[in-house]
Amino acid sequence: MIQDIAPHQYHTEYNPVPVQDDGVILAYRGRTVLVRLEGEDKSFSYPTYADLADVPAERFRWLFREDDINYFLALEDIPEGRGFAYISINFMRAARPRFQAFAGVAGLSLHNWYSNHRFCGQCGRPMAHSDVERMVYCGHCHTMIYPRICPAVIVAVRNGDKLLVSTYAGREYTRAALIAGFAEVGETIEQTVHREVMEEVGVKVKNLRFYKSQPWCFTDTLLFGFFCDLDGDETLRVDHNELATAQWVERHDLPDDPEQASLTMEMITLFKQGKM
Repeated sequence: MIQDIAPHQYHTEYNPVPVQDDGVILAYRGRTVLVRLEGEDKSFSYPTYADLADVPAERFRWLFREDDINYFLALEDIPEGRGFAYISINFMRAARPRFQAFAGVAGLSLHNWYSNHRFCGQCGRPMAHSDVERMVYCGHCHTMIYPRICPAVIVAVRNGDKLLVSTYAGREYTRAALIAGFAEVGETIEQTVHREVMEEVGVKVKNLRFYKSQPWCFTDTLLFGFFCDLDGDETLRVDHNELATAQWVERHDLPDDPEQASLTMEMITLFKQGKM
């Protein structure tokens, strides 16, 4: 999956440092990121501060470290040029090197969080940045805000040798998907599984088995993957506000996974191989 970058290591501890010439710069416009394409195999690179030395150092904010490489967020628009151009963040699903692709997606999630918390939601005053942890706070009303991660489920519903496969309605991503949805306030993650399956396709499930989780920074989400079995009638009543299609697909007809980026496709592949 996209976060599996070993032997490289993504460091979550908050130890900001000043930007240096070799600091990697992550610059975003909406859901696009500034990169230089290096070849036809989806290899790429980001600009470093040395490439953008005409921009004052205070216009960059430290984000995180991978191995010994520090990544910084551009706080102002960086123009295209010098071989760099903005491309869709979805490019990172299959881009190489993998550890840098994950950095670009994680950086987008933090960029969105910083952008959405420039002002206090309680009193409207500008937020300040903590020097010791990743947190913004209001010096007037003392509101403190930490990065928010939304819990959601990915559900592989089995029906003998068939798997319930869907496609999303109104989404940029149009490939095969599983039933998915966000947890609501006050419900367990297992209750989310039952509710989302019933809401989206109108069937009941049983024998829930947690498989694994994935930080899906494309949507600021922490995904919980579950396998389960159909419980009763297999007739699907599809909510077309959420799903374009939903159908039972035989094991041997399931799609391959060339990207190897998502928990969804890993779970589909395991079922296809008869391992789940």
